[in-house]
Amino acid sequence: MVRLILLLLGHDFIRRRWLMLALVGLVWAALGAAIFIDALDGVTYFPIHVFGYLLLIEAVVTLVVSPSGADTRVVLRKARGVVFLLLGLLVVDEHHAASVILAMVFGIAFLADGIFRMAAAVVVRFLGWRLSFLTGLLEVGFAVFMFEPYPTFYAGTVPYCIGMGIFLSGCGLLRQAFRLKRLPLHAAASLWLSNDLAADDAALPEVEGGVAEQEGELIVHVWTPTGSVEDVVPQPVIDRYIAAIDSKGVISTGHAALEALPDIYISHYPKVEIDRSQTDFSRALRATADNDVPGRFQPSYAIEAAGWCDSSAEVRFGRYNRARLAAFWERYRSNDTYNLTSRNCSSTVAHALEAALEGSLAKSGLGLGALLRAMFNPELWVAAQLERRARAMAWTPGLVLDYARTLRAAIQPTPLGWSTLFSQSGRFWRYAQMVRRREPMRNIETIRHEINERKRKGGAQQ
Repeated sequence: MVRLILLLLGHDFIRRRWLMLALVGLVWAALGAAIFIDALDGVTYFPIHVFGYLLLIEAVVTLVVSPSGADTRVVLRKARGVVFLLLGLLVVDEHHAASVILAMVFGIAFLADGIFRMAAAVVVRFLGWRLSFLTGLLEVGFAVFMFEPYPTFYAGTVPYCIGMGIFLSGCGLLRQAFRLKRLPLHAAASLWLSNDLAADDAALPEVEGGVAEQEGELIVHVWTPTGSVEDVVPQPVIDRYIAAIDSKGVISTGHAALEALPDIYISHYPKVEIDRSQTDFSRALRATADNDVPGRFQPSYAIEAAGWCDSSAEVRFGRYNRARLAAFWERYRSNDTYNLTSRNCSSTVAHALEAALEGSLAKSGLGLGALLRAMFNPELWVAAQLERRARAMAWTPGLVLDYARTLRAAIQPTPLGWSTLFSQSGRFWRYAQMVRRREPMRNIETIRHEINERKRKGGAQQ
């Protein structure tokens, strides 16, 4: 999440405040280490129950203000609220069984995440896969530490996890701050902060740093795997985020493109169609140089859609940095190499979108306040989870679609959680008053009929 926050704060913000970021990271990491060490003797000074009640409050606010719908962003936010609710109840429960249950839950979570990291690193072999494999191995080791009762017989479960989480996030912020110290004057922070791109590629021509209203929209086009093939064999989750298989055994991974009207269209595709039979697909998943093939760039959405089909979904942005997007695209398309895992259509769109949205959350004069507001932005938490999975595995059209939707929600000026809660309470109060007075509530069909009547009357007057 640290990388994404710094990216959206932008080049100008983080280049001037790298020392502040380093100090915050150092203090944060030291606090995490102190909490972890404090729990080793079984006598904790950290206010665990206060933390539990804060979790419960956060869970209630998250569940109440979460929008309705079934897309991934909403599901992740609601799942976060449910998890916080259960964890909060277990933390405030003074019975010893609650500590044992927490230890098992945290242990299983770390074990599952560690195994996933190691498996993805071995299969995909992306840039930095060794470090990712080592991180997964450490997670498995920490899971074993959570499972066994020594040294506090599960009494220190919560401080262990809190301390470890704070320590790792502080170290991540400290590491990124020192990288940003070397950030060139006109570098793209979106590339400089990416571990899967060379630092030399971060040097871009001088461009404006801010995000402004544009004449044309920025549109992310996504062809989902299920929407680009016929006669799909149902495979829940897999055919949404990885690949869909038709009745003949042919695999489709979908496609993603980015359009910034009127003259920027980013769509990376292999020059020669890759054999995606089930026997060769696992071999093609490796992000190694032997899987690099020549690529091509589609000239426009109209031409691509005419040769294939219309996109399954679109995500539109009205505010973005067109100059930085154009500079990124000019540099990126100088190399047409295509790799199914590490340099594909989806990763291209994800990096281009990050370049276009760089600095979206930065406002002059906010300083540390901008960083804190970004850290407590729930949409950024969801986006960070999506990006984390994509970097541990591969960017896919399904992940890009959810990522774009979440970033669009994150950069919009939405009210804070408590003000949203109060507004929701006011709406519920109005509904309750209507029920008490037995007033009929207008349903969707009634509202739609009224809108059509207004349009008809307006057309008749013209």
